[in-house]
Amino acid sequence: MKKIFSVFLLLTITFFFSQEKKPAFWEDIQHFKKIDHETTPPKNAILLIGSSSFTKWTDVSQYFPDKAIINRGFGGSRLIDLTYYASDLLESYEPKQIIIYCGENDFADNPLLSYKELVNRYKTFYKKIRERFPSIEIDYISIKYSPSREQFWPQMKMANKKISQFMKKEKHAEFIDITTIMQDQNGNVRTDLFLEDRLHLTPEGYQLWTSVMKPYMK
Repeated sequence: MKKIFSVFLLLTITFFFSQEKKPAFWEDIQHFKKIDHETTPPKNAILLIGSSSFTKWTDVSQYFPDKAIINRGFGGSRLIDLTYYASDLLESYEPKQIIIYCGENDFADNPLLSYKELVNRYKTFYKKIRERFPSIEIDYISIKYSPSREQFWPQMKMANKKISQFMKKEKHAEFIDITTIMQDQNGNVRTDLFLEDRLHLTPEGYQLWTSVMKPYMK
């Protein structure tokens, strides 16, 4: 009986620690791998990588019916998470273009995070992409000014500015500014473009993003 109990205890402890060791978003990445195993991803597609603004854009292909889209956004992710999972997010694909939306959660996760550190995080991930895809198009969508995160707007504005400057110096790279189109005629953020959580977008919000993104898409 003691032997059985010892084996049970050992299995319980092993299971507990195996669960504890799984890093954040591990399940999301495994889900992507499962999808890619079941259906081979198309080549020369546009790969979307980022946080929940992409995750919740579940019907993104309907907004771009003439494009092959692979959506690999996972909710809550930060730029440091994209870097951590860079090989998983890139190795299974042969895209002609990568579009990134991420950065909001970095500020929300750490209110003391400086815009300079955010920009460095982006550059680190960008470098990871370039190591694998030296010449494809890489675009970064500006951080949107979500009403629920108004306290971070000044930092977000500076981060957008610096990333824009960085991307202008890079070859095959663009900064896609969606902030202007999300403002009213007085320059205020249109809160009606957000869901009740004041963070995620309504279909109209995504339609506006589409209008800005289309000219950049290969």
